[in-house]
Amino acid sequence: MSSIDGLPPLREVIETHSLVAKKSLGQNFLLDLNLTSKIARQAGNLKACDVLEVGPGPGGLTRGLLAEGARKVLAIEKDTRALGPLSEISEHYPNRLEVINADALEINPLEKLTPPVRIVANLPYNVGTELLVRWLTPASWPPYWSSLTLMFQKEVAERIVAQPGSKKYGRLAILSQWRSTPRIVMELPPEAFSPPPKIHSAVVHFEALSEPRFPADVSALESVVAKAFNQRRKMLRSSLKGLCTDLEDRLCEAGIKPTDRAEQIPLEGWCALARVIKQK
Repeated sequence: MSSIDGLPPLREVIETHSLVAKKSLGQNFLLDLNLTSKIARQAGNLKACDVLEVGPGPGGLTRGLLAEGARKVLAIEKDTRALGPLSEISEHYPNRLEVINADALEINPLEKLTPPVRIVANLPYNVGTELLVRWLTPASWPPYWSSLTLMFQKEVAERIVAQPGSKKYGRLAILSQWRSTPRIVMELPPEAFSPPPKIHSAVVHFEALSEPRFPADVSALESVVAKAFNQRRKMLRSSLKGLCTDLEDRLCEAGIKPTDRAEQIPLEGWCALARVIKQK
């Protein structure tokens, strides 16, 4: 499919603007507009929503979002070379695309968005996990976004949806499943991208919950989980050593055996432990 909107095919856009993907920026461009439209549809009905997109590059997903009816797309792009192609898309969709030339880790886009807001992005590999954790861990909940539809390395996607007892179960699974419902909705092979990465990719859709599944202080939960999974092969009485003076008593109070290992503890157990640690 060469076009979904009358604009030039993405390969032609990249050649015209000499937009070679930079490894330093974690760039791998998705050029198939069939796929970008399919990703956009995974986010649900966009017609009454503002959409935040991070790292649009030449605008393949941006075009998919606009073609699928997004009320407005706010695109944050660090690479100045991509501003030309994005400007052409903006002209084609008057008053529906706003582009900010900035680092997504350094700005707050909320003032430029009107709820309901969905975040949809083929995230640069080098900042994807950090952005996800930020979106999942604001001090207050519910967040400004109603859903996230994000592309990751397949291995990261599998860690997000992993269950207790799995070697992939860890911090990302706990933070993701505590406040949202994540599920893998698409998988993409390396050849779908330019240049092809060495790994497969996957799209994960997160629906925000109105309330976390179990009560817990976000900073306490993050701290406890990070410390435990930093030494995941050790028993919790060892991996969490130094967290508090009466650690084993606190573990038992939370219903956790001191001899358990991090990957054995379900989400409810981690939240209980975070509450106990916070209280003490």
